[in-house]
This record gives sequence, structure tokens and C-alpha cells, in this order.
Amino acid sequence: MSFFPADFGRAEVCPSPNHGKRVGVDRPDILLLHYTGMPSAEGAQAWLCTPESQVSSHYLVHEDGRVVQMVPEARRAWHAGKSVWSGETDVNSRSIGIEIANAGHPAGLPDFPEKQIESVIELCRECVNRHGIAPERVLAHSDVAPIRKLDPGENFPWKTLHQGGVGHWVEAAPIGGGRFFQRGDKGQPVEALQSMLSLYGYGIEISGEFCAQTEGVVAAFQRHFRQAKVDGVADSSTIETLHRLLTSLPRFT
Repeated sequence: MSFFPADFGRAEVCPSPNHGKRVGVDRPDILLLHYTGMPSAEGAQAWLCTPESQVSSHYLVHEDGRVVQMVPEARRAWHAGKSVWSGETDVNSRSIGIEIANAGHPAGLPDFPEKQIESVIELCRECVNRHGIAPERVLAHSDVAPIRKLDPGENFPWKTLHQGGVGHWVEAAPIGGGRFFQRGDKGQPVEALQSMLSLYGYGIEISGEFCAQTEGVVAAFQRHFRQAKVDGVADSSTIETLHRLLTSLPRFT
């Protein structure tokens, strides 16, 4: 693709050939955040811009806060892969993808530099305002692709983003004792948990059985909203945090 004008004013433009037309939507309504998971930002940028990779994102935010745009927001970038949110399976058509330079889990979850996060917040604010994206639709790659993806990881500062005006957040309930559900459990309480997760948007079968998929979705939820302990076990802290999130949504207030 040839050069195009940046949608984000201070972004450098490095066109990627990997994009297409959005299907079935006029504009994006999801903002999806990733980490690159590669040793260097330069290597990640090159990979996102080469035809052989068959992947791309709209933006890449470097560790020093530089923002590079690779695909116009009007186009469909290839960043989500097989994914689902609120029953929608073509997440690429519905989303803007932001890659954040960070080596991720393979490197032990290094911290995100303050300057980088400041740029992420600035970029996200512009995107959600420009397209009217609801706070609860600012999501992690791991939210829309549990088990398959872990990014941007449990070390990502979602609370800081929320304080900057981006995303949906509540304080997590304290971790303590009480009843919990885990792999192998069955019954109406497990069905109720699955229903709550589905109501928030997660792709999960409501079966009443705490299966591997349920464990993966619970871990994805924890990775975003109850980051102190990510184990896939639905303890009282996890369930209460999920309840707080649901009851704080505009459609339930």
C-alpha cells in the first residue's frame, strides 16, 4: 500500500500491505490491544509490514512513545485472528488494533515504560472518541481469543488507562477465602458463572460444566480485571469482580 495520511496526528506512517475492506460494519466499535511478543520493536514493525507475515495492525507504539500507523483506520487490519466477542466472530472488521512493543510472556513480562503508556492512552483516547467506542469494548487480545492468546498480559496497566479515560474498570475484590469453582465442577452455579461471562462479552459455552474452555475464559478475565492472581479458578474475588463490572455497565444501571 502506498503512503496515506495518518489518522493520529503525530503518528509516523509505515504502510503495511496486509489489510482489506471492513465487512458488515461502517466503522469500528472495538479497540483491541496487543503486545508484540518479539525481542525488538523494529523486528515487530518489519514483520507487521511484510506480505509474508499475513498479519498487521493499525498502530504500533514503541517503548519510547513513538507511534507508527501501518493501516488506515477505515481499513480492516489482520491482528485478531480467530476470535469472538459478544457473539461477533469477525473481530478484525469491527476493531482497531494497537500493538504495544513489549517482549511479553516469553521474556518474563517486562514492564511497559511510562512514556509508552502515556502514548497508548493518548492514542486510545483519540480512537474511542473518533469512533464512539464504548469503554467496555476496549479489550485485550486475550479477551477475544482466550487460551490461544495471552496478550497484552497481566502486567498491562489497565487501571492506569482507565484513569486516563480509556476502558472499563472496577477495583478487583480482595482475594480471600470462600467457595470457588474449578475444572471438573458441574451444576447451576457454574452455569450462572458462564452466563455472567457471556453477558459481559466472552465467547463461552453455557454448559454448566467447568471445562477447559471455561478455565481459559476465567483466566483471560483475571488477566484483564483481577491481575493479582491468574489461575483460571473462579474464586469469590473473581466472581465478585465480574459482578461489579456487569452492574457498572450502562445497560444495567
